[in-house]
Amino acid sequence: MAIITATESPTVRLIDPDAELEFDPDEVYSGPSKSQQKRDVEALQDLGEILVKLPAAQFKRIELPETLRIAVADCRKITQNGALRRQKQYIGKLMRGIDPAPIQAQLDVFNGVSVAENAKFHQAEKWRDKLIADNEALTLFLNAHPDADATHLRQLIRNARDEAARSKPPKAFREIFRVIREALEKN
Repeated sequence: MAIITATESPTVRLIDPDAELEFDPDEVYSGPSKSQQKRDVEALQDLGEILVKLPAAQFKRIELPETLRIAVADCRKITQNGALRRQKQYIGKLMRGIDPAPIQAQLDVFNGVSVAENAKFHQAEKWRDKLIADNEALTLFLNAHPDADATHLRQLIRNARDEAARSKPPKAFREIFRVIREALEKN
């Protein structure tokens, strides 16, 4: 049995000698790190989980690839924790093969995050308030949106004023808002 002293050390090569020739310490790797890749995958899985939790009406309206739609619909039916976790991971795997930006944009619209949607919402609110407060505002609105139904709007404005005077629920008030939103989206 050979004893190795501190001055003597066996020659042990842990690195492949051919790999040393290929390695360039000055070369900078520009791809995403493993941690970043993992965060990206988890973000896609979280997006898939949001899809699973969407209300049924919004889930029907969102545009998804057929395989992803089926996987999400199946996940909505699963109640067992282990199976639910595996199905969510499968949804995350399917999400890696598609562009998540359009899905996220549609979810933002549903959540009211979109700046354009917020602007339309505020514009509709302003028009509604003007129409109820001022008779001249109806003429301005009809000039800006000639395809709107003037008779229906006049009736709704009259009903909204009556509801406010009698402290009734604002049914016509909400209906005016809906009609205005439709008119704004046509233009």
